[in-house]
Amino acid sequence: MADFQKTLWAPWRMDYIASLGPGGVEGCFLCKLIQDAGEDEKNHVLWRSPQTVVLLNLFPYTSGHVLIAPTLHVGQPEDLPDATLLELMQRARDAKRVLEAALAAQGFNIGMNLGRCAGAGLPDHLHLHVVPRWSGDTNFMPVLGDVKVIPQSLDEVQRLFLAKAAELKLGPGGYSTSSERR
Repeated sequence: MADFQKTLWAPWRMDYIASLGPGGVEGCFLCKLIQDAGEDEKNHVLWRSPQTVVLLNLFPYTSGHVLIAPTLHVGQPEDLPDATLLELMQRARDAKRVLEAALAAQGFNIGMNLGRCAGAGLPDHLHLHVVPRWSGDTNFMPVLGDVKVIPQSLDEVQRLFLAKAAELKLGPGGYSTSSERR
């Protein structure tokens, strides 16, 4: 077998997997953020409405990794009203547009991990990931060195995102941004 076909082990991931305890509303970080609108800037919440919340991922795959969650604590898309499903996709569209303009993203991964075995760290509260990508941004640092390289701080990405969203006039229709609440 060629060297590139050998298995690469990542045993440090087991600590993360083992740390995932029982869910429920009381242990859900998204529900806590949804209920605590007064800390949006500190919590990197970008937009919110009665149906959805948009925030920067505190453990991003790359700069600008956004999470979009319904305000309802549900784990499956079929448990959401159609209007909320539609709004999730509208916010993904808007976040993509802002990230493209603010960070010069060249591509995107957009999707959900449903169920713990599918990679959901929070299986009881579904959320959509919007991950900006650039040519050549993947590398072996996380696999070989247990290191993720994130080139921008969350505060800087939040500043760029909100400025570009205001410039593009995205965030209306019941949405408010943390900069509007200051």
